[in-house]
Amino acid sequence: VIRCRAAVAWAVGKPLSLEEVEVAPPKAGEVRIKIVATGICRTDDHILEGCFPNVDFPVIPGHEGAGIVESVGEGVTSVKPGDKVIPLCLPQCGECSFCLNPESNYCLKSHVSEPQNLLPDKTSRFTCRGKLIHHFLWVSTFAEYTVVPEYAVAKIDAAAPLDKVCLLGCGFPTGYGAAINTAKVKPGSTCAVFGIGGVGLSVVMGCKAAGASRIIAIDINKDKFAKAKELGATECISPRDFKKPIQEVLTEMTGHGVDYSFE
Repeated sequence: VIRCRAAVAWAVGKPLSLEEVEVAPPKAGEVRIKIVATGICRTDDHILEGCFPNVDFPVIPGHEGAGIVESVGEGVTSVKPGDKVIPLCLPQCGECSFCLNPESNYCLKSHVSEPQNLLPDKTSRFTCRGKLIHHFLWVSTFAEYTVVPEYAVAKIDAAAPLDKVCLLGCGFPTGYGAAINTAKVKPGSTCAVFGIGGVGLSVVMGCKAAGASRIIAIDINKDKFAKAKELGATECISPRDFKKPIQEVLTEMTGHGVDYSFE
């Protein structure tokens, strides 16, 4: 058992509490990871607000991280201690009908099919003050050590900077994948991106990679415009600069509206 720090959400509406927790060793098919870096995603904030009815409290949030494998349970073959990894908030078992279908990626072991408040054997590896603490999406990156199923871990390059690639756990693929895989943006097209935080900037990068000729970034915070242009936005506008609704502004800018719109 490892004792370490974690940010625990004890109840809906209560702020995170920094606690010492006990993290049990991995069982068969599980991996224990030393979390080196974690991102903070709006989804974690939604947990604290009680927006997810199927999240059980107390819980350790966090689902966007990167770390180093500390130990593995029996039967684990894809990673070994010392490997750099990204835990996956959308698992990939590689065997179910969805994993085997190139058109989908919602593994049947994901939270869409069953809650991931406990590990697959319906027990937790976290305790604090003698109480069971729940997992979040099997990942719980707001802990210095966490235990996840092997199919919720991706091994990455040994040279990868963990403080940067942690964003590959959620924010970057959410935006980039929306442009490349969901919308399937075509070369020469015109795109609008509403909101250019971490996810929105990743959408901009995806649209650029897909060959979009115009990428219009929209945000009320103009401090974000320079980074958006650096990553591929061709124009940046703020709704606060116009008297009319922003969709009418976009129609005038493009003549007919955009080919793809991302919110």
